Amino acid sequence: MSKRNSQAAKSAARERLRAERERQAKKDKARRQLIVAASVVGILAVAGGVGYAVVQANQPGAWETAKDAKLVKPANTSGKNGTTVVLGKDSAKKTLELYEDSRCPACAMFEQANGETMKKDIDAGKYKVQYIGATFIDGGAGGEGSKNALSALGAALDVSKDAFLEYKSALYAAKNHPEESDDKFADDAYLIKVANQVPDLKSDKAFKKAVEDGTYDRWALEMSAKYDDSGVEGTPALKMDGKKIETPQTPEQYTAALDKALKG
Repeated sequence: MSKRNSQAAKSAARERLRAERERQAKKDKARRQLIVAASVVGILAVAGGVGYAVVQANQPGAWETAKDAKLVKPANTSGKNGTTVVLGKDSAKKTLELYEDSRCPACAMFEQANGETMKKDIDAGKYKVQYIGATFIDGGAGGEGSKNALSALGAALDVSKDAFLEYKSALYAAKNHPEESDDKFADDAYLIKVANQVPDLKSDKAFKKAVEDGTYDRWALEMSAKYDDSGVEGTPALKMDGKKIETPQTPEQYTAALDKALKG
């Protein structure tokens, strides 16, 4: 190879190397730009997500909103804010006040032991029952199942007094009632599932819609406030015409305690 050809070959090789380096540099620059752009988009997305989360966290919850919602009183109620719920015959001379929280395990035990006897006494006109619903377990154990169940009971009461009593009994039944720490009643679907065990509520579209829409949420809060103002501490609690009755544990104790109160 001549000296001149050797120089030309070297020059061509250097030119190819320079061109390759330029192409590689352009590719590296483009890749860096894509990485930067993707990073910016990611940062903006995270910032947007955080911002959305903050906004959502500051939104009032359903039960906060319910405080200012329009009050819808269930049928079969009377008194201030529709919080007087009296079950039984008008001819019954005595009134048994019954204070219960739907999440209360002691209430479940009381209902399982004495609910049937109470229902027979009501049907016989032995006395009327005034129901006062509480929701204090939501505050103590956390959650909203007491309030949600009370709202659903309002929906049942709107159907009929019998539907209310049967639904209350179903909620307290051993197969349906959760542990106090388990906020199962906060789930509308579960409340509706239990309601399907009650003939008057099974497949009732109006009842189902009222539960899902929270139609009686404000009423539940008003009823809960009535319990709070009653001076009663703890559930279940019983009073006959305002006089406290020690909570009986068995049907026999229940009948004896009520007979004594009726004579008093």
